[in-house]
Amino acid sequence: MKLFLRAVTKFTAGLLLVAAVLFLPAGTLAYPGGWRLIGLLFVPMLILGAVLLVKSPALLEKRLNAKEKEGAQKGVLALSALLFIAGFVVAGLDHRFAWSSVPRWAVILAAAVLLISYALYAEVMRENAYLSRTVEVQQGQRVVDTGLYGIVRHPMYAVTLWLFLSIPVVLGSWWSLLCFAPYIALLVLRIRNEEAVLTEGLPGYAEYKKRVKYRLMPFVW
Repeated sequence: MKLFLRAVTKFTAGLLLVAAVLFLPAGTLAYPGGWRLIGLLFVPMLILGAVLLVKSPALLEKRLNAKEKEGAQKGVLALSALLFIAGFVVAGLDHRFAWSSVPRWAVILAAAVLLISYALYAEVMRENAYLSRTVEVQQGQRVVDTGLYGIVRHPMYAVTLWLFLSIPVVLGSWWSLLCFAPYIALLVLRIRNEEAVLTEGLPGYAEYKKRVKYRLMPFVW
């Protein structure tokens, strides 16, 4: 029951925060892009949370824990939060003042990318029971090298990158995309720090890095 209440509280708080930073700058609730994003983002989140609550409550608890222990990661997370808030605010202002025009086909494509990314995110969670929101080596943790982990070393970050970059287009704002773009650099910093922690503390990770060459995207990085 405690886990359920904690999950519901975080879900509700996230929903209200996103709604506030979208609709207040837009100056209206008649913002189709805002409602579109909320539906695409929070309905799958609700479904995934319910599945984890029933099937894997321990993993859900890990995903709810966002208290980062690594000093370098705290800065990355703080900057990421600022980028996302700025991106949502700019999208709302973009709608209010009609700064940019995103074609319908681009919005539909971005919505499809977001949903596919969410599905792959769920698959990553199914493959890796040690998946945490914080950078750490857990007791009894082992290297996972099957499925998507056999293609890139950080499939969770790979799918979240596509998910996050699709959000501004779903919102109908090219200017918002400019706010989200620096997230790529922050993700690189996070991955470099995480790999240093895992290489030092997780047995077999150094060998895994030799077997799986690419971190985020095959043939790129």
